[in-house]
Amino acid sequence: MKWWAIGLLLLAINATADELRIGFGTHKPPYIFQGERRGLEYDIVVAAARAGGMEVIPSYAPVERLHREYSRGELDGIASTRLEGGVNSFYTQPYINYQHVALALSARHYRIERISDLGNYSVRAFQRARVVLGEEFQRMAEANPRYHEEAQEIARNRLLYSGRVDVVIGDRRILRYFNREVYRQVDVSQPVTEYPLFAPTAYQLGMRDQSARDRFDQGLADIIASGEYQEIERRYAMY
Repeated sequence: MKWWAIGLLLLAINATADELRIGFGTHKPPYIFQGERRGLEYDIVVAAARAGGMEVIPSYAPVERLHREYSRGELDGIASTRLEGGVNSFYTQPYINYQHVALALSARHYRIERISDLGNYSVRAFQRARVVLGEEFQRMAEANPRYHEEAQEIARNRLLYSGRVDVVIGDRRILRYFNREVYRQVDVSQPVTEYPLFAPTAYQLGMRDQSARDRFDQGLADIIASGEYQEIERRYAMY
């Protein structure tokens, strides 16, 4: 075989990215626009993986189901997780921060100054919130018979504005975005009070393979250094 042909063959092999089956949660704009292959978090994960020579094949499902699929070996990694989540994985460096808050209708005049105060109310949170939001929150969740986690993020907005639940827990941008999708069903013009009980939550990928984790981390560092990460953030700044 000619040397130039061997070179082309090697280039073709090197250009073939390794595939990563990554589990993302269900529709949670602006982080994940399910079915559209875009979103602030999705774009960051894809860009970092690509910079590490890997191609993301997304899988969307409620978080608890994703964890079951991961445990059965059906996924190579899970997004939006943390070391504290207890998943047996190689964890990447944090790649995104969520700002979780508690929200209630202002007309109810609740006094909520600390996480433990949530135990006095009916609370709806996102799946695995009891795991990722810290020990104090987990104690409250386990002791509160009116605490529940919703598989569909949008459900919390409906429950809050219909008055069927006292407090909802979620990322500030996700809760704000879903008002656009439920305004015909409930009155989202009602004033709400935000209770800033949580520090920013840094999320990681939990990955099955250590080498893939290392390549992702290097890719993440590369897109931060190149400015691509910041450009992705600018694309979603309106949210």
